[in-house]
Amino acid sequence: MFGRGPLFWGAMVALTTALVVALAATGSIEGKAPLLLLALVPCILAMIMFRAGYKAADDPESVCGGTGEAQKRYIKRTAIFTSLYLATFGLLVFADLEFRITREVRFALALLPGLAITGVFWTIGRLIVEETDEFIRMLVIRQTLIASAIALTLATVWGFLESADVVPHLDAYWWAVAFFAGLFVGAVVNRIEHGTWGAV
Repeated sequence: MFGRGPLFWGAMVALTTALVVALAATGSIEGKAPLLLLALVPCILAMIMFRAGYKAADDPESVCGGTGEAQKRYIKRTAIFTSLYLATFGLLVFADLEFRITREVRFALALLPGLAITGVFWTIGRLIVEETDEFIRMLVIRQTLIASAIALTLATVWGFLESADVVPHLDAYWWAVAFFAGLFVGAVVNRIEHGTWGAV
């Protein structure tokens, strides 16, 4: 995709996500809407990464490790849920800025992007169930456990620091972002320990 593989685009997703999280944590950008719009950048890069990964899933020489039908279904599902996230998030921001919407409508619109991200979590679970290669399945489980440990650790530590009034408040959806960044960390650990990145 654009002459680059999924690992390049994965690194770009991780880099831009880290930048957006840093901007949010330091309060460098005023207002929620500009910050949330910036969060679309890693999502768009993720779409490019999914497309590159889908092409790599047919390549037996792929460095990603995961090939075949289970991997292709995972990429398709993740791309669908990511597209739904982008669409519903964009609708939420647009409606919030342009219209006076009721609390009930705001609740419904705010729920949709969260459900789309929940779909991505379901997709990872389906990959674990459907993957027939036991080695690749083990790599995916390792990645998911590492990502979960990172996200839960950061949420817990930040929560205690926030309760002590020494760090600013972060909205809870950033812990899902930490989980996805943790998947990248898990892939690096897989590469170091097992010589392949895994399939997520």
